[in-house]
Amino acid sequence: MYTIKEVAKKMDISEHTLRFWAKSGFFPFIKRNKNNIRLFSDNDLDWVRIVKCLRAVGTENKAIKRYIDLCIKGDSTIPERYKIIQATKLKAEQQMLELQQQMDLLNYKEKYYQNLIKNNLKDGWNPMNNNQVETETVWNFYSFLRKNASPKREQVNN
Repeated sequence: MYTIKEVAKKMDISEHTLRFWAKSGFFPFIKRNKNNIRLFSDNDLDWVRIVKCLRAVGTENKAIKRYIDLCIKGDSTIPERYKIIQATKLKAEQQMLELQQQMDLLNYKEKYYQNLIKNNLKDGWNPMNNNQVETETVWNFYSFLRKNASPKREQVNN
C-alpha cells in the first residue's frame, strides 16, 4: 500500500492533483487507514496511470469519470470504453502532429539563427533592425511551413 506522497513521487503527479482526482471519484477502491490517510494498492496505481494518460491528452474530468464508471460496470461496457480510447488516441495523435509542426518550425528557426551567427548577418525578421525582410527569406519560410504543415493535417483525416 502506498500513501499519496509515495504515489505522487512514483507517478510524477502532485499530491494536490491526486487528492483532487480521488475526490472526483477517479480511484474508486482506495482505502483509508485509521488516521484517515488514503492508501493506494498496486491495482489503484493502474487507475492512476489511465487517469494520468487521459488528463495528459486533455480529456475532461466528466469523461474520465464516465470511463471509470464504465470500467466498474464490467465487460458489457467494453465497446463503449473502446470508443473512448479510440477518440482519445486520435486526439493524442493530433496533438503529436501539432507538436511535430512546432518542432519543425523551431528547427527551422534554429538553423536560421545558426546561419546568421556563422555568416555574421543581421536578423531581417527582427523589426528592431528596421530592415525589410528579404523576399527570398520570406519565401523560404512559407515554403517550409507549407511543405511541413499540409501533408500532416491530411494524415490525421485519413
